[in-house]
Amino acid sequence: MNKIRFLFVLMLATSGTIAFAASVDSIDVSSTVMNKTYKAAVVLPESYAKSKAAYPVLYLLHGGGGHFRDWLTSTPDKMLVKNLSDQYNIIIVMPEGETFSWYLDSPVDKGSQFETYLTKEVINKIDNNYRTVRSNKGRVITGLSMGGHGALFLATRHPELFCAAGSMSGALDMNTENWKIQSDFSSRVKKGFQQIVGDTLNSALYGSYSVVNMVDKIKSNGLKLIIDCGVDDFLVEANRELHRRLVYSRTAHDYTERPGGHTWDYWQNSLPYHLVFFGRILKENSVTVQ
Repeated sequence: MNKIRFLFVLMLATSGTIAFAASVDSIDVSSTVMNKTYKAAVVLPESYAKSKAAYPVLYLLHGGGGHFRDWLTSTPDKMLVKNLSDQYNIIIVMPEGETFSWYLDSPVDKGSQFETYLTKEVINKIDNNYRTVRSNKGRVITGLSMGGHGALFLATRHPELFCAAGSMSGALDMNTENWKIQSDFSSRVKKGFQQIVGDTLNSALYGSYSVVNMVDKIKSNGLKLIIDCGVDDFLVEANRELHRRLVYSRTAHDYTERPGGHTWDYWQNSLPYHLVFFGRILKENSVTVQ
């Protein structure tokens, strides 16, 4: 009898935890600019259903070869994003970026216009369907690898949309000669770049898309940045170079190197630090939900 009573209490406790945890919506976001419809995952904190407040939003971008649900399915702790949404009372949006879009508007492929898609169509969809802070004071963005580049690229070019940005293991330089990778991997990446940017021999064109060359814009925008990379990551030199240029230009930013490589273990450890950073800024902007 005592065993049955214990199991009943345990079931009640477990069901209560599930019922009151952050929830996930999977929504369709139609793109006029690309004539396509993509999915996005939206994590709503548990408090959202009981509140009438406008919530800040974190846009969380996936990496190359990935898709919009990666942050929900690939982290060792599958509750990571949900728990952070609850902890910081923040909506977390994970949009589709395709496997190799780099979150930019391709000058050669009209079917890959992800800068416009993210900054206009996705944000409009979220703001029109959820109670959000509809200004840059309540929007932040970060991502891993290709998504780290995308987050800094989009925020730098659209300071009217975001108050802060982050990058985890970001591919911040599109010149693969500065990556610590083998030649076969480099060839595949260059082929991908050619499909979205064009002539791989045009270093000036590639440089114009690389975040490592956008320090002047970052400084003039007053964009608040958090950047980190593992010391064993093949992209660490590009991250160090952006850090060096930011320091040289006296541009404030948060930069960290930690043990680790280009892995989900590393990104799972990294994301909570980004939320601490963003949480402080959102509090300063008076847009946090208590």
